[in-house]
Amino acid sequence: MNSLLIAAGAAVLYLLAYHTYGKFLGKKIFKLAKDNVCPSVALRDGVDFVPSRKEILFGHHFASIAGTGPIVGPALAIIWGWLPALIWVVAGSIFMGAVHDFGAMVISLRNRGRSIGDIAGDLISERVKLLFLLIIFLSLLIVVAVFAVIIGICFNMFPESVWPVWLQIPIAVILGVLLYRKNWNVTVLGLTAVAVMYVTIVFGAYHPVTLEGLKLATVDAGGREHWKTIFTPEAIWVMLLLVYVYIASTISVKTLLQPRDFINAYQLFVAMGLLALGIIVAHPPMVAPATNFAVKGGPPVLPMLFVFVACGAISGFHALVSSGTSSKQCHNEHDALFIGYGSMLVESLLAVFVIVACGAGIAYGTDAAGGFSAHYASWAAAANFKGQLGAFIDGSSNMMTAFGLPPEVGRTLMGVFIVSFAATTLDTATRIQRYIIAEMATMCKMPLFAHKHPATCIAVGSAFILAFCEGSGKGAFKLWPLFGAMNQLLGGLALLVITVYLARKKVNTLYTAVPMVFMIVMTGWAMYYNVAGFSGWRGERPNVLLLTISLIIIGFELWMIAESAIVLKKAYAGNGAAEKSETA
Repeated sequence: MNSLLIAAGAAVLYLLAYHTYGKFLGKKIFKLAKDNVCPSVALRDGVDFVPSRKEILFGHHFASIAGTGPIVGPALAIIWGWLPALIWVVAGSIFMGAVHDFGAMVISLRNRGRSIGDIAGDLISERVKLLFLLIIFLSLLIVVAVFAVIIGICFNMFPESVWPVWLQIPIAVILGVLLYRKNWNVTVLGLTAVAVMYVTIVFGAYHPVTLEGLKLATVDAGGREHWKTIFTPEAIWVMLLLVYVYIASTISVKTLLQPRDFINAYQLFVAMGLLALGIIVAHPPMVAPATNFAVKGGPPVLPMLFVFVACGAISGFHALVSSGTSSKQCHNEHDALFIGYGSMLVESLLAVFVIVACGAGIAYGTDAAGGFSAHYASWAAAANFKGQLGAFIDGSSNMMTAFGLPPEVGRTLMGVFIVSFAATTLDTATRIQRYIIAEMATMCKMPLFAHKHPATCIAVGSAFILAFCEGSGKGAFKLWPLFGAMNQLLGGLALLVITVYLARKKVNTLYTAVPMVFMIVMTGWAMYYNVAGFSGWRGERPNVLLLTISLIIIGFELWMIAESAIVLKKAYAGNGAAEKSETA
């Protein structure tokens, strides 16, 4: 199969989906009304609630949900063949992921910008609200701690990216000042900021930054001096990043969050444009098999495909962004379609490009057998963070050589692109965690911890404790095997809350209920598979910690579903009574 046909076909489908299915949902199901007053206006505080232009907010929302998710997921899933990954990415995003993101944003807009977990208390029960908030807190705790480590790893993999990523902060602050205080043209500012960003990329390419670990000299009994590593380079980056996100998550979104994400959105469009040009010029054939369900040492394609490919199709984290930061900045309810539904489709297109890069570009200009097989010889070879990023970067840089871009430059561009988006996700996740802690504190009648700085101390402090529970800064990886299923569980539960909302509004729930059932079933299946592994049933080494947490989360899930089913039954019974009354 020619890769150009795959990429072009997906792009056409996304465009059609936005103008047909997306607009249908906005008009007939969620019934968007431009006259509804959004929380950004009603609760405007200049810090979190800030009315924003839709193109600015699109940049924030898109940069926050993208991260590394649409890269590492498809880059791993292609080991089962490019066809299953492609079908799930395209169909999942149109009928599930974009609906999920859009719906979460709409109901948050109509509930004072509160999170999807907090709203569950009004729609279902206070018990469900607490359970949902606890699941969200644990998920975000893992995200903040792990993404800090991931960025540290990326800084070591791509030392050329250190200067561009950190210099993006003052560039974004200046952009924010010129945009909000001087009212300069947003497009001119965006293009200028990205141009300056690419200057810093050139600077970083010639001035890579590498950290040495912190070492302590010791003397043994024989008087010989030894050096013991106290903190690795990754651990030092984790500490620096946690200090940064504390500051970034407490200042006004206009100061750093919005302008930085706006720059990243432009940067992504440039990167995607270069990838698209590479696909058009090179149009390499797919060397990955269409299907390959006998992966050496790998888990079954069902249900694990739907867990590993998250952000490119549907991701529970997106509901937290939609109802956490984006709903607090949306100026007009009609903008939710463009921001919520539209950005998910663009992210999914990026996932398609990743599939093409890993399945076709990886062999362009090289030996086809060696290019793909070297990365995907076995599950062990592919299922690691460096391997997944390496496959994407090698494939991308190979295709970009077709129009004359040196592979070294291509690798640097992709490296900065990946780290920038990981940093954006870290920023947003920390701010959302602050909101979740504040909502839990309010619910538990502990108002002190609902304030900005105490809540942020808990958010950052808990991530620090998790990261350094083993002293290396990588402690969060102990819980990382739980995250994939937990994240997709969040997606299913968010769709459950959206479905209850629509049922209470006497609106057709088919368009959210079907994706909800699919995600809950697949996630439950995946969690059962994980529990079997953590318990040692399949012969693996037992893991009591992960087994215990998994069983608790499964219990929370079943409890939430049971209470929601009661509410839905009552809502449908009410609908039936209303229809009988109208008939009579």
